[in-house]
Amino acid sequence: MSDAHFDDSWILSERPENPEEACGVFGIYAEHEDVARMTYFGLHALQHRGQESAGIAVADGHSLMVVKNLGLVPQVFTESDLESLKGHLAVGHTRYSTTGSGKKWENAQPMISSIGPNTIALGHNGNLVNTASLREELQKLGVRFRSTTDSEVMVRLVDHFTQVHHSIRGGIRDAMQMMRGAYSVVMMSEEALYAFRDPNGVRPLVLGRLNSGRRGWVIASETCALDIVGAEYVRDVAPGELIRVKNGELESEQAVSPGPPSLCIFEFVYFARPDSVMNGHSVYEARRRQGMALARTKPVDADLVIGVPDSGIPGAVGYARASSLPYGEGLVKNRYVGRTFISPTQSLRQQGIRLKLNPLKHIIDGKRLIVVDDSIVRGNTSKQLVQLLFDAGAAEVHMRLTSPPVVWPCFYGIDTDTQEQLIAANHSLDEIRDFIGATSLAYLSLDDLVASTGCDAGDFCRACFDGEYPIEVPESVRKGKLGLETVG
Repeated sequence: MSDAHFDDSWILSERPENPEEACGVFGIYAEHEDVARMTYFGLHALQHRGQESAGIAVADGHSLMVVKNLGLVPQVFTESDLESLKGHLAVGHTRYSTTGSGKKWENAQPMISSIGPNTIALGHNGNLVNTASLREELQKLGVRFRSTTDSEVMVRLVDHFTQVHHSIRGGIRDAMQMMRGAYSVVMMSEEALYAFRDPNGVRPLVLGRLNSGRRGWVIASETCALDIVGAEYVRDVAPGELIRVKNGELESEQAVSPGPPSLCIFEFVYFARPDSVMNGHSVYEARRRQGMALARTKPVDADLVIGVPDSGIPGAVGYARASSLPYGEGLVKNRYVGRTFISPTQSLRQQGIRLKLNPLKHIIDGKRLIVVDDSIVRGNTSKQLVQLLFDAGAAEVHMRLTSPPVVWPCFYGIDTDTQEQLIAANHSLDEIRDFIGATSLAYLSLDDLVASTGCDAGDFCRACFDGEYPIEVPESVRKGKLGLETVG
C-alpha cells in the first residue's frame, strides 16, 4: 500500500495507542483503622486506571480534610500528608482525563462541595452525556463552577437536591434521576460513606468487607483494591443502587430502576488488572481464553509466541497453549516510565515505544513471531512495535489482537472521542497490516470475546465494536461539541 493513500497525520500523535480508562475510585469506612493509609494503598492498586492526578479525603464525624494534586499516587502523598488525615472514613480517586486539558489542579478529585453546615467529597469514574444541559440548569440557579468537569456538575447537583430535601440520600436519588451516562461514584460527608452506580452499570464498582474483628466496609473500582487492604469481596454494587454506610452499618436501596446491564467489555480486554474479578469471572482467565480462541481461529506457522506487556501476556500464554507453540518473554517493560512531570526530549519522544519496551534480541533474533496484544486503536504504537521487533532481528511479525476492531467511539468515559481517530473505522484490514508493517494481522471475533468472559452478550456495552450504544448519546456529544472536560 502506498503511503500516499494513507493519511496518518492524525495517527502519529502523542496520544496513547491504547484506549485509556477514566478513573479509579476507592471508599472505606473502618473504625480504629488508618483509613488514609488504606486508601493510599487502594489507589496504588488502581493506579493503572489513571495517572494524571490523585486525591484522598478523610472525615472523623465532625470535619473533613482533603489532599489532592497532579501526579501519580506516590508523587502526590507524603508521609506527613497521611499522618494529617485522621478519621474513620475516606474516599480516594486516581484520574485520567478523556478530553480537554487533563493537567489542571481544579479538576483533580475528590470534588468538594458544602451543603449548609456539612461538606461532601465525591470521586467519579465514568462520563455523563448530558453534562452541558445539567450545567446550564445549575448556572441558572446561581451555581458557580471552579472546574470544567462533569464530576463537578455531579457534586453540585447532589448539593442542590440535598438542600431541597434536607437529606443527602434524597439529594443523591434526585441527582441520579437526572444524570445520563456512566457513573460509578464514591462519596462521603463528615459522618457517612456513600456509593452509587448508573442504571446500566457501565463502569465497575465492587463492595468488600473487612473481617477478622475489623469492623468496616470498602468500595472500589476493582477487586484488586479490596485485596491490597485485606477486604473480602462481597458483591458488585448493582446498577442503579445507592449504598450508605453510617455508624458501621450498611444500608442499600434501589435509587433508580436498573436498565439493560452494560458493563464495558473492554474491562476484560485491557482496563482491569488481570488479578481482578469482573461480574464474578477472573479477568486473567478471560484473557487467556481470548488467546486460545485466537490460536484456534487465526492460526499461523511460527516459531515463538510473545505477549505485549502487560495486558497481552495472558493472551499469549493462551495462544501458545492452544497452538502447542513455545511461549517466550520477548519484550521487557520499563515499569518506571509513565506519565510524569518530567517530559523526555524531542529526540527521545521520537523513540516512542522504546521508552517503555525493550526487546530481548537473543530470544527474538531469526524467529517467526506471533505477537499478542489487546487492541489497535490509532495504530501509532503498533507501527513502532512491529519495527522494534524487526530491528531486533525478527524474521516475521504476526500480530494477533484479543479484541475485535475498534470502529466506534466511546462516550461513557474512555479516551476515543471521535471516529476519525480510529484506524479500523477508516481503513481495511490489509491497509492496517501494511501501515503497521506486520507480516500478518488478525483480530478476535466479538462472539469469541464475549465467550471468553464467561458472561452473556447481553451483560455488556459493546458499542466500540458494534455501534449499539445502551445509553442515548446527544447529537452534540457525538459531534464532539460538548465543550467541557469529562474526567470521571
